Amino acid sequence: MPRKPRFFLPKIPALVVQSGHSGDQVFNESKDYTAYLEWLQEAAERYGVKIHAYALLPSQVQLLMTPTRKDSVSRMMQYIGRRYVPYVNETYNRTGTLWEGRFKASLIDPDSYLLPCHCYVETAAVREGVARTALQYKWSSHKANRKGTDDPVLTPHDKYLALGKTAKSRTSAYSDIFAKKMEQDVVNELTAAWRTGTPIGSTKFKTRLESRLKMKVGYSKRGRPPKS
Repeated sequence: MPRKPRFFLPKIPALVVQSGHSGDQVFNESKDYTAYLEWLQEAAERYGVKIHAYALLPSQVQLLMTPTRKDSVSRMMQYIGRRYVPYVNETYNRTGTLWEGRFKASLIDPDSYLLPCHCYVETAAVREGVARTALQYKWSSHKANRKGTDDPVLTPHDKYLALGKTAKSRTSAYSDIFAKKMEQDVVNELTAAWRTGTPIGSTKFKTRLESRLKMKVGYSKRGRPPKS
């Protein structure tokens, strides 16, 4: 069966997920997470990708980003892979595949899903059972987005910046959003979207994508739109 094509567009956010082969761990020690974040920052700057949220889980990476060029995401992920995989193999005296095939991705409608996707990524550690709360988990963007702590990997999206005129008002508004438990149907929608490579958003958003891409992008069954 031919691979389903992946597509990215400048200035359109994307949720990117890469998992360990057969669910194996890809991070073992703190130095592994630190190394990955350093290469993520380098790659994002090199290829023009703005990282808005991330979660590095023991066996998976979740990234919410906006590329500035059509090939930015693919080139960024290749850059990281060419450095992180040899690092892991050398550090742990291993061989073979680290990742479960290609990374997966879904384009995100910024008007209706950007902030829900923020919450989706930053609650990943809780869903996976590796942390009791998002704030307790060290290897995600949550503390920076919710508390305003510095994180050189991140570039805030306009939708995040619009939450308030000051850093304090933005983090307060984000905390209020995050305090509301994500509806399970939204979690399911976002999970299905990146697994299948289907863009998630309004019909208008998908129609606009098809016009720019000159191809069908796929329409998955939608639940209720996320609450603001």
